[in-house]
Amino acid sequence: MLAVLALLVLPGCTSIGDFGRLADPLATDDIHAWVGEEAAASIGAPISADNLTGDEQTLRDLAFPLIEPPYDRIRWDAVVYEYGTKPSFQRKLWTFDRTAYYRHLQAEMLRSSAARYNQLIDDIRDDIVRVAPFFVVARRVIDLDRRREASMAQIGDLTPAERVNAQARIGENGLTVAWVDKSLSERCASYRYALEHLAVAEPQTVAADADRVLTELQQQIAANQVVVVGPRIAAVPAAVAIAK
Repeated sequence: MLAVLALLVLPGCTSIGDFGRLADPLATDDIHAWVGEEAAASIGAPISADNLTGDEQTLRDLAFPLIEPPYDRIRWDAVVYEYGTKPSFQRKLWTFDRTAYYRHLQAEMLRSSAARYNQLIDDIRDDIVRVAPFFVVARRVIDLDRRREASMAQIGDLTPAERVNAQARIGENGLTVAWVDKSLSERCASYRYALEHLAVAEPQTVAADADRVLTELQQQIAANQVVVVGPRIAAVPAAVAIAK
């Protein structure tokens, strides 16, 4: 990791690729594996030692940009954030302040009120295009977890470790989906706060456009509520990875 970070300080080097995501050489298949583990650890749930399936990796990859603050999407140290190795970042993910987005919007080097509104609209639209792909994968993962549970009920010679790891992974997956749902709800509250306060401090006709795209985001979230299921957590000591 230190070698990777050293490369980032070289002139002309950046960790950012297209669409604000990490450049390919810095990304690995399990770059966001920590998302599910952090979701489980946050409530003291067990962490599975099983390998992630392709869909489970994708679920975590698509979850990350929906839980990181919009203003953290493009950073020089994005590689540290993407790997979830910065403690201050992880703590911030669980701390909600609906005024924070508005403060960042006002602090950015934006030259006009129109630019601030446009940034708000762009950030909301970025979330809109991410919501559907995430929940498509979430539906598939949850369905496969139900099939996994059915298979476990039919297999009598599973070891305790196999059973607990499978149950813990089901919990991680459900908690990851629930985390994204919680984050999206909080983001909408932050966007609404920013829009309302911009409308008072710097009224512009473009505020109506911002309100429309925010309503679209809220409608997409509401349409996918059925996907958010209560996580089923294995009854074992908290935050323990079970060896295979």
